[in-house]
Amino acid sequence: MQLLYIGFFGGLGCVARYLTSDLVYQLFGRSLPYGTLAVNVVGSCLLGFLMTFGMRSALLAPELRIGLTVGFMGGFTTFSTFSYETLKLLEEGSLWQAGANVVLNVLVCLVFAMLGVWLARQL
Repeated sequence: MQLLYIGFFGGLGCVARYLTSDLVYQLFGRSLPYGTLAVNVVGSCLLGFLMTFGMRSALLAPELRIGLTVGFMGGFTTFSTFSYETLKLLEEGSLWQAGANVVLNVLVCLVFAMLGVWLARQL
C-alpha cells in the first residue's frame, strides 16, 4: 500500500513542481533559475512542516505521511535540477549567477525548513 501512496503522491508532486516552476519563470524570467529556487524554498518549508507535524501528530496515518514526504516531496523538490543548472551556469562562465544560485538555495531553504518546523510546533 505504501508504494501506491508514494507513486500517486509522487506524480502529483511532479505536476506541482512543473506548474510552480513555470509560473515563477513567467513572473521573474530566466536570468537565474528562479523556478528551481522557488520550488526548493517551498519544498524545504513543506518537508520541514510535514516531517515535524507527521511525527508529532496522529492526524497523519503512516501511509499518508510516507506518501506526502517520500512521494509528493520527492516529486516536487528539485535539488538535482539545482545542481545541474548551477553546473551549466559555471560552464557558461556565469560565476556570479552560479554562486548566487548556490547561496540562495542553501541559505533560504534552510531558513524555510526552520519555518516549517516552527509552524508545525505551533499546532
